[in-house]
Amino acid sequence: MKDSVIAAQQTPSAQRTTRDLTRAAVSGWLGTAMEFMDFQLYSLAAAIVFNKIFFPDVSPAIGLIAAMATYGVGYVARLAGAVYFGRMGDRIGRKKVLYLTILLMGASTTLIGVLPTYATIGILAPVLLVVLRLVQGFGAGAEIAGATVMLTEYAPVRRRGLISSLVSLGTNSGTLAASALWAVLLAVLSEEQLLSWGWRLPFLLSFALMIFAVWLRRSLKESPVFEQRPDVVDSVALARDEVESAIATADSHEGSVLAAGIRQRKGKAFFLALGLRFGQAGNSGLIQTFLVGYIATNLAVGRSVPTDAIVYGSLAGFATVPVIGLLGDRFGRRAVYLTLSSLTTVLAFPVMLLITSGSTPGVMIGMALGLNVGVLGLFSLESVTMAELFGSRTRFTQLALAKELGGILATAIGPVLAATLTAVTGSWWPIAAMLIVYSLITFVSAYLAPETRGRDLVRLEDAV
Repeated sequence: MKDSVIAAQQTPSAQRTTRDLTRAAVSGWLGTAMEFMDFQLYSLAAAIVFNKIFFPDVSPAIGLIAAMATYGVGYVARLAGAVYFGRMGDRIGRKKVLYLTILLMGASTTLIGVLPTYATIGILAPVLLVVLRLVQGFGAGAEIAGATVMLTEYAPVRRRGLISSLVSLGTNSGTLAASALWAVLLAVLSEEQLLSWGWRLPFLLSFALMIFAVWLRRSLKESPVFEQRPDVVDSVALARDEVESAIATADSHEGSVLAAGIRQRKGKAFFLALGLRFGQAGNSGLIQTFLVGYIATNLAVGRSVPTDAIVYGSLAGFATVPVIGLLGDRFGRRAVYLTLSSLTTVLAFPVMLLITSGSTPGVMIGMALGLNVGVLGLFSLESVTMAELFGSRTRFTQLALAKELGGILATAIGPVLAATLTAVTGSWWPIAAMLIVYSLITFVSAYLAPETRGRDLVRLEDAV
């Protein structure tokens, strides 16, 4: 029965104090905030100044394309980082990997702030920029997945959805902080000041945040779930052949527990998680990326209106995200997933009618509604549900890969396809249609998935 809560007896959790949980929660929120702050800092810099200081010998249009290409290479590195650090996290523990990812992200972001420009060292400047962007993406590829796994494995069963949602709040915090920093710089500095030294300040300021995050994670205890895994000996997971040997000598109960984790055919849980991620990431790419440019270009409203709408919608998300987490704890993940994806489907055309009405209040309400229901609400659920779908032996790897692969596919395809369809039809209806398709993918994935609320996270096998 799909909606039945998995009734397996919960494994007694390793001893963790409220202080330990608080430290894990702050660490997860801060790491995700840093990830999104770093990427938002870079994306804004790429759009505003990098074409002028790193690619000055080409036309403005080509310079912008080159600057945005350096932004894009980070997503390739994210996928590699998801696989590499995901496997490491499943093998030697969550804490050690999260310490490495925060160092990589923070150090590379800070070093971007001290890079010589093209005027100083020529072609080597953009080459170094690309290298640092690759390092930044390599670390970020496992950061949000690792923070999600750590916090979910720390959280009490009854409040797992609420506490795990704090990772999702980090996305709002980081995006708003980066946007605010650039807004201040653009308001108080002349263009000459901005191009000569002002652009460096946001990257250098991230150093202080990195130091605090590193200190916090050095004193963070390992996930209690990882410590309790039956395949972990002396803080390192046994290899497959070692587990097989242990099965041969274990009693029937211990042997069946170990066998469940390594002999289960993988794939079902991964593709369900990919579907859940695909819908949320697709909606995000349309609402937070494509619509901002579409509104500014095609509608008779101020150019700041769509970005202001995203800011106000993100602020509302500080209430939406924990509320959805609480609802998931109360009514189950599937019920809330099905409700949110259905609402997004039903509201797609009304939301687009509001946005394309030409009125500033209509744009604000439509964007905020679409963002909170179709993106942030689903993101809140995604944080805990994807972690619960996977068994503890491969949870970090599968979650990181599903998040990054689903995000890359959806966000790479969505805005380009939307731009093509709106240009061909001369209308906004393809955007609404795409929102419906993305949301239906999430709906079907949630319908096919088992209810994971209350699942024993120490179990080695996936939920399906």
